[in-house]
Amino acid sequence: MKTRQMGRTGLKVSEICLGTMTFGLQCDEATSAAIMDTAVECGVDFFDTSDAYPIGGDLTTVGRTEEIIGRWLKGRRQQIVLATKCFAATGKGPNQAGLSRKHIFEAVEASLRRLQTDYIDLYQTHFPDPAVPIDETMRALDDLVHQGKVRYLGCSNYSAWMLANALWTADKHDLARYDCVQPRYNLLFREIEHELLPLCRFHGVGVIAYNPLAGGFLSGKYKPDAPPPSNARFGFLSGRTRNIYHGRYWHQEQFAAVERLKEFFAARNRSLVQAAIAWVLAQPGITSAIVGASSAAQLRQSLPAAEITLDAEEMEACNDVWFTLPRLRDPSLALR
Repeated sequence: MKTRQMGRTGLKVSEICLGTMTFGLQCDEATSAAIMDTAVECGVDFFDTSDAYPIGGDLTTVGRTEEIIGRWLKGRRQQIVLATKCFAATGKGPNQAGLSRKHIFEAVEASLRRLQTDYIDLYQTHFPDPAVPIDETMRALDDLVHQGKVRYLGCSNYSAWMLANALWTADKHDLARYDCVQPRYNLLFREIEHELLPLCRFHGVGVIAYNPLAGGFLSGKYKPDAPPPSNARFGFLSGRTRNIYHGRYWHQEQFAAVERLKEFFAARNRSLVQAAIAWVLAQPGITSAIVGASSAAQLRQSLPAAEITLDAEEMEACNDVWFTLPRLRDPSLALR
């Protein structure tokens, strides 16, 4: 597993980042531990989580994923570049969500307890918070860096103008800045190429792409005329989260595109899963691709993507997909 430098920083991380949003609901603790063991065995040293995980949970499950990771981390902390996030509601109170100074301070302390560590390598704001001035958020995060509780800062689901505003604010007030951004990016969703990726390359901001497999849709295992398996993400999720994922990808044009890609790579004895991840890693400015799994065996099927180099014809086949699809149907669905 090769490593890449995160933006302009000195931090090096594995090209594949282990996504953990399945831990604690879709995966029990033993399965989650097996996935983490497999990741480390295969050279993955970069783990991403959130105080909002597991995905599909509610206030009763908040922090369960961090707790599972914290128990597994004992005796291994120095081996792992650990990333987590704050923003989501951790309770019913008016100050128990968002990016206010109060909530950020409370959220980081709770994450440190659950993760059983005294520092977080990469602390990210999970979503932008329009109700809080950006200078309040950046000053709070800067304090965490100076206190030694956080080493680097990042953000997730920020548009280009939001990231630019945050970078400008940090520069103006001489504060620690966001050194990475975590956007959705895959063969079926490439909106970030217009503004966000050029901005990141210009300012030396690392990019950790989530959903490189479109939530598993790019595995080719789903069929438009059949319900998704109950143990897969598109079948496991319910309510608003299910609607978000189905709104992103569950359309005839996307099914047709995936089928074409599946046939193309099958003829070349290549895994579509591995090819889709390899395509993301081949794009300029990408630091790492976040890959999740519901079992250790599934993760083993994905990880060889880091060793694949797509040839010109394969890259062209992947690139052509985007131009056959209708553009973003609903910008509000750009949430994880």
